[in-house]
Order: sequence, then C-alpha cells, then structure tokens
Amino acid sequence: MKLSMTVDFLPDFPLQSQSATAHDFLALGFTSYREAARYVQNLPYGRNSNRADFRLVLREQHGTCSTKHALLAQLAQEHGVDVELTLGMYEMNEKNTAGTGNILRRYRLDSLPEAHCFLTYQGNRFDLTRRVGTTEQNVDFLIEETILPEQIGEYKVEQHRVFLRQWCVATGLDFDLAWKIREECIAAITTASTT
Repeated sequence: MKLSMTVDFLPDFPLQSQSATAHDFLALGFTSYREAARYVQNLPYGRNSNRADFRLVLREQHGTCSTKHALLAQLAQEHGVDVELTLGMYEMNEKNTAGTGNILRRYRLDSLPEAHCFLTYQGNRFDLTRRVGTTEQNVDFLIEETILPEQIGEYKVEQHRVFLRQWCVATGLDFDLAWKIREECIAAITTASTT
C-alpha cells in the first residue's frame, strides 16, 4: 500500500485558538493545518525525552513517527476533523526504511518487524517522517489499527513487543537480540535523517 509523504492531500482548515494544541502552533505563527503539518514534517527525526508525550515535538524541535503523527492527529481531532492516527506493523528493511540495511546485514537478517505510526484521512495514508526522493512509498503493513494519540507510549510498545515475540518464535531469533537489533536500526535511522 502507498504512503503519501506530502501534506497536499491532507485537509486544510484554519487553526482555532480555543484548541490547546493549535495554541502552540499559532504561537509559532502557523495559522492552518497544512502549515502546521509541513512544519512538523520538516522537523528532524529523533526520539523525544518522553516517547509518550507528543507535545514535546514542538518544544524539543524533533520527533518520531509516533510523536509527530500523534501531534497532528490530536490537532485535527480538536478541530473536529477526522484525521486518524494509525499503528501498523511491517517488515523493516533498507528498501522501505533507509539507514537500516547495514545493521540488518550485520546480523544476517533481510528484515525485522517494526511498528510504525502514520496518519489516515479519507482512506489515504500519510507518513510525514520518511525522507525519500518521491512523494509516495510502498510499505506492506501486516497489521493496522487506529489508535488514540495517548496510546503512542506504553500501548504501542507493548503491541510491538507482542508482534515481535511471535515473529521471533517463528524464526528462532532470540527476542532480546531482536529488540537490540531494532534499537540499533532506530539509531541508524536517526543518523541517516540528520546527514
């Protein structure tokens, strides 16, 4: 399935000051949803000091797929617009997640299951964290579910661990090693996005 990496097909509406999340964007001079989405998209990829607090994206000036998309989903929801936050599980590899190839090759793996958050609007999927030379990317999600912005912390991590444990049982890879490899891949993604 295709993930769009452009904000041009997201809804656009003026930000209202009574929205707590919009207040932070308005203070930065952004007055519409698409302006806010472009701003968040252009912030560097990186873990926030608290992975469950999507509001840190603006304060810390970076974020992950979870925090960036949760922030934008919350912003839309506070304006009554149905932009959903979606959690998907996919087989991460160099082709669909730049920067992971060397790590996976070191451990003789073709791929590793990863949890990824993105936005869904009117049946279309939007990923504002990936940096590739096109406006779309194909990613085959094995599982997808709509979650609340508040679920990007403990809930997302637990869902990912359950999925990865099942994969480890099927492949014979030790779970702790798989999680270690995953953390190395995330560090590589962060480095790749800042160079």
